Amino acid sequence: MAVKIRLKRMGAKKTPFYRIVVADSRSPRDGRQIETIGTYNPLTTPAELKIDEELALKWLQNGAKPSDTVRNLLATQGIMEKFHNAKTAK
Repeated sequence: MAVKIRLKRMGAKKTPFYRIVVADSRSPRDGRQIETIGTYNPLTTPAELKIDEELALKWLQNGAKPSDTVRNLLATQGIMEKFHNAKTAK
């Protein structure tokens, strides 16, 4: 099963709010998910981003591929750097 870390859109019309979820790559955008690892609210200034670092690292080490947007969000939190350092240390 190909697993992705991606955004799931929540919120009302014209007021997006996203959950950062781990899901099967074949499931629809707002469909079934395996686990929620964080939230992202782009409407606040500055944008509000909460990610459970331990869960994100666990899923990345287990082979989950982040989408481009999620990769950028993880990089701003420093999680991608920690993942890279842990991977090269092995």
